[in-house]
Amino acid sequence: MPFAGLRVLSLESRRAKEMEALIRKEGGDSFVAPSVQERALDDSSEALRFVERLEAGEFDMVICMTGAGLAFLRVQVVAHASAARLGAALGRVTIVSRGPKPLPLLRELGIRAQIVVPEPNTWKEIVEAVAARPERRIAVQEYGRPNLEMNNALQQLGASVTPIVLYRWELPTDVEPLQMAARGLAQRRFDVVLFTSSIQLDHLMMVAKALGLELQVSSALREYTAIASVGPVMTASLEAAALPVEIVPLHPKMGALVKAASEGAAAILAQKRGH
Repeated sequence: MPFAGLRVLSLESRRAKEMEALIRKEGGDSFVAPSVQERALDDSSEALRFVERLEAGEFDMVICMTGAGLAFLRVQVVAHASAARLGAALGRVTIVSRGPKPLPLLRELGIRAQIVVPEPNTWKEIVEAVAARPERRIAVQEYGRPNLEMNNALQQLGASVTPIVLYRWELPTDVEPLQMAARGLAQRRFDVVLFTSSIQLDHLMMVAKALGLELQVSSALREYTAIASVGPVMTASLEAAALPVEIVPLHPKMGALVKAASEGAAAILAQKRGH
């Protein structure tokens, strides 16, 4: 098999079991260290206020950034109102889906997305998709942290942008696997690292710093370990941290990432380690 027993680290959280299975299918020795937990805000008032503002006609477009955000929205609204009310409110506006992940939840609410943003589903594709549209009162269902670049770009098009904050990214409750990942990288025990979200890198380095291993982890990533990035947003984050991006799949999907890494890792490691 392509990985041929290489030690492969993933920091995947929500789809950790799927990632582990994909790595093993390609012959890798998998270690998956969940690095993120998505936590809904304790106060559901913003979700309810969002529904009221939709009903009042304050928005004419909603950009759905993640399926997780829609799920949190539905849970928070249904605790006080009904899913039918949420669906009716969303049905008043143009819906933009960042890729396919929000679509199943929209369908459950009886809503069709008028615009589905194509791969690689970055904020740049979103701005391009809505640039020629007439709607300019835009609500953005955020993911785990604000996307200021996208919001600024939309405002430059003349749009008013209202972030809808429903959840945040945090360190997992159990950080021991992530600590083990940082120690393993520092000791150069991993051959390949797979990154699917920029917050994974942030949390890995946060934990490494807390352990006093930040320099060793960075050094291992630069000099010893093959780095695979799922797509352009992740690649930009790695490059901003002065880390080399050596493997990027043609399509920004988890399965494609694992496949590309399994096929390219051996050559990258031979070049990187000088043998």
